[in-house]
Amino acid sequence: MKILITGAKGFVGKNLIVTLERLEDLEIYQFDIDTDPALLDTYTKDCEFVFHLAGVNRPQNVEEFMEGNFGFTSDLLNSLKNNHNTCPILITSSIQADLDNPYGKSKKAGEDLLFSYGQETGAKVLVYRLPNVFGKWCRPNYNSAVATFCHNIAHDLPIKVNDPNVVMNLVYIDDVVEELIRALNCNETREGDFCIVPIVHTIKLGEIVELIYSFKNSRSELSIPNMADAFTKKLYATYLSYLPEDRFSYPLKMNVDNRGSFSEMIRTPERGQVSVNISKPGITKGNHWHHTKNEKFLVVSGRGVIRFRKVGSDKVIEYHVSGEKLEVVDIPTGYTHNIENLGDSDMVTIMWANECFDPEKPDTYFLEV
Repeated sequence: MKILITGAKGFVGKNLIVTLERLEDLEIYQFDIDTDPALLDTYTKDCEFVFHLAGVNRPQNVEEFMEGNFGFTSDLLNSLKNNHNTCPILITSSIQADLDNPYGKSKKAGEDLLFSYGQETGAKVLVYRLPNVFGKWCRPNYNSAVATFCHNIAHDLPIKVNDPNVVMNLVYIDDVVEELIRALNCNETREGDFCIVPIVHTIKLGEIVELIYSFKNSRSELSIPNMADAFTKKLYATYLSYLPEDRFSYPLKMNVDNRGSFSEMIRTPERGQVSVNISKPGITKGNHWHHTKNEKFLVVSGRGVIRFRKVGSDKVIEYHVSGEKLEVVDIPTGYTHNIENLGDSDMVTIMWANECFDPEKPDTYFLEV
């Protein structure tokens, strides 16, 4: 199947193309502003589906809105007509097509042109009035406040919020691409004359900004955003894509002594904390028990033994562990426990605790195994 994509280098275009390229039996014709104009006629001769994603958002002058959003659409449809090609054509418009501004008027003109084309030729037309789209690869300081906020906050640059109470309707780029693929397979989501992306997130602008700042602070706080919330999960993924390339990593505080080190990696109030424990050869750590606090140990390098003894009992239980055979050991409540490095090199253990350590209520009681 031959597919023509206009605006191929744009935000939606790039995300759509990398998805389509994973599918079999597709040939993609990519057309953008720097493509040889003569190729438009070549591509429209035998293309079997058109994703018309090209558009103008931030022109030098307002006249370019109509030239880009109406004029090029006209050129594309005329080229299809000249080649007697009535394949389906999908256009990404904007909810602003209902507004009385130069951008909205140009989008509305492009929609009307496409609907008329469909009536004239019998071609299937799909018009998507998209709300604000966010996600990776969106240009900051161009047509997305979310992209601008993510970029600026990640780069320690100021942002400007005129009204934090403005309600935003947003769609995530992956949800957009999934819907476009459904449309390609004749399974589009329709609402009257228009097509829609069915998953829309509604949130105040100020709340978006607060979330993005919380993402930035999560490194120092060792926190993880609430991944159970769909919008937070998608916004966090978007924020990470704007990190400066020299700031992908961040240091952890290593608590070091002659026994090795202990470093917290993640702290969450609802899912506990994850830490990395490094033990020197021959070192034993632990010898304590908990009432309610529970843990999971996973040795990923080296070899050792985890010992348990139920409080009030003399019986010692041993679990030999090694990085050569990964297995998680639960640390039950009411058992004093320790972990000893039996190898000749450092032993590295990933430790999860069901609650973050609270020095005011440690629930940790010393007792030799």
